Amino acid sequence: MKLFEAFANMFRVPDLRKRLLFALGLLAVYRLGGHIPTPGINIQRWEEFFSSQAGSIFGFFDLFAGGNIRRLTIFALGIMPYITASIILQLLTVVVPTLEKLQKEGELGRRKITQWTRYLTIILSVLQSFGIAQGLMSMQQGIVINPGFGFTLLTILSLTTGSAFIMWLGEQISERGIGNGMSLIIFTGIVVGLPNAISNIWTNVFVTHEWSAFELIAILVMMVAVVAFIVLVERGERRIPVQYAKRVVGRRVMGGQSTHMPLKVNAGGVIPVIFASSILAFPQQLALMSWVKSVGWLSALLADIRHGEPMYYLLFVAGIIFFCFFYVSIIFNPNEAADNMRKYGGFIPGIRPGRNTSDYMNNILTKITVVGGIYLSILCIIPDIMISGIKLNHLWLIGDFVDRVSPRFLLEGLNVQFYFGGTSLLIVVGVAMDTINQIEAQLIMRHYEGFTPRSGRIRGRRSSF
Repeated sequence: MKLFEAFANMFRVPDLRKRLLFALGLLAVYRLGGHIPTPGINIQRWEEFFSSQAGSIFGFFDLFAGGNIRRLTIFALGIMPYITASIILQLLTVVVPTLEKLQKEGELGRRKITQWTRYLTIILSVLQSFGIAQGLMSMQQGIVINPGFGFTLLTILSLTTGSAFIMWLGEQISERGIGNGMSLIIFTGIVVGLPNAISNIWTNVFVTHEWSAFELIAILVMMVAVVAFIVLVERGERRIPVQYAKRVVGRRVMGGQSTHMPLKVNAGGVIPVIFASSILAFPQQLALMSWVKSVGWLSALLADIRHGEPMYYLLFVAGIIFFCFFYVSIIFNPNEAADNMRKYGGFIPGIRPGRNTSDYMNNILTKITVVGGIYLSILCIIPDIMISGIKLNHLWLIGDFVDRVSPRFLLEGLNVQFYFGGTSLLIVVGVAMDTINQIEAQLIMRHYEGFTPRSGRIRGRRSSF
């Protein structure tokens, strides 16, 4: 009952109601644009080719594009160019002093970096759309109706404009709506596959009888368990106790209270997974080009790191852990936190202020970041292996032995649909929790009750529409 009342309160606050409707409206525009096909494409031939490539890198791209690649719409590039541009600029922030200085300048510096991110997104969109146009024309399935320079130019214009429009939608949702616009666009692209998921479950269980009732229950139980595990860890935090000494300011005595500094177990959220997946998607996209296929050693190298291969999962785990540390180093600086704590008369009981406090927080941060990276890795890899398997039989020297002794579901997976993967579940649950937390903060700020029991510290007022 309290949950329904909290949802009703969302529309009782005029400003919050306006933000919610604005965000939902722009997401509806995004879905509407996802049904406008790219000019010059034989959609039926493309869908036949896409279906023949099921389980490949196209499925990964289509997940983030919300089905736009399957239909090859003007939004086919999706949000990936923006994500790639953000990765490049955040990596350059560490090595380029100018970017590092801009990041420390506050709001003005962040706006400048955002502007450069937009420019880089357009450049990457042009390059990717050019590569897509050339790749489509090189295919022999008759996908392109009239190949030539005109088709290439029209494809670049259509896909680049679509990517820029999606970037604008995300920024508008973040600024004038509720939640993170880019994350909500990815969230929307994944959630739209749920009706197909339910339909496929019904078909496999009650029509084709490929799954038994026990298999259906096992899959549903696993999904519920994974979601519960995500919620548990995402809310987990390490609380560092902080004591503030008493100070006399004029005639007032300030300080003297005890508090804590919360450090989240998974401070990076879904960002490390998206970054690692995006980087590993690049060599898989490169392997589809005709000139790469003609180079034997390069083609073999890229084949060893395609999706499902042991090397892919090894690099995926390494990328997730790396970006966990990278992102945490950007959003939290132990030296600055220790200096600020000392300025205001704060200290950690048993730890000397200054360098010792910084080292203490850095040690704790390192441990929980490792735990967070392992949690993300397990969450993304285990369901993925259950879906498509891990090709341990492709390992050098021991491949034949592994092929004889390993169960087939480990090597080939259970052939469940793509949207049951750990990456998609993590993104859906993580974005949903972040958005709900922002809505709950808006409700509590206006003295309404939130969605969770712990938000009941402030009693909400009852009002009618």
